[in-house]
Amino acid sequence: MAIRVLVVDDQEMVRAGFTALLNAQPDLEVVGQAGDGAEAVALAAELGPDVILMDVRMPVMDGLAATRRILENGTARVVMLTTFDLDDYVYAALRAGASGFLLKHSTPDELANAVRVVAAGDALLAPSVTRRLVEDFARVQPVVPITPVHLTPRETDVLRLVARGLSNRQVAAELVLAEQTVKTHVSNILTKLDLRDRAQAVVYAYEAGVVSPGPRH
Repeated sequence: MAIRVLVVDDQEMVRAGFTALLNAQPDLEVVGQAGDGAEAVALAAELGPDVILMDVRMPVMDGLAATRRILENGTARVVMLTTFDLDDYVYAALRAGASGFLLKHSTPDELANAVRVVAAGDALLAPSVTRRLVEDFARVQPVVPITPVHLTPRETDVLRLVARGLSNRQVAAELVLAEQTVKTHVSNILTKLDLRDRAQAVVYAYEAGVVSPGPRH
């Protein structure tokens, strides 16, 4: 079955362009378009999309508020659309439950891949987004580091590397493990900590002090 997508942006040309690009893919289908956050909330409840491409800045209701409302009762995964990768909303969007970020000037292949990645349950976090998270945390009061009581030492190691923005393959190379083993560890981490995806795992790792902001990270 095709991955069902809702496109949300206050610019009609952006919506039309994204819709045309996604509908050109055999495994993707745009089931609706919304021009503001309030409309997005209503359409998400009505249509039940798998993935929502959500603009950050919109009239009536912005993308952050809309994402919170949608994820309160829904199971869709949200990808925030941004003009710049160092958007001020990065951390707030992840806290709202977004599964990742996509630049509006991304290529058609990047757009389609982003939808597939998020629909599969993975997070879409570019290294620049991870760096912004570190910068944001560096500006606030440091948290007291804790060891997640439900995680094994190896799972904690994996979480720490995931929070630094490493892919499963990179984590496997760093810890000298099979990639499938890392994938299993990530799945166990999400289950034990009751997290939706890797994006939430990154937020958790920084908030819990598993990863400390600073130049070495």
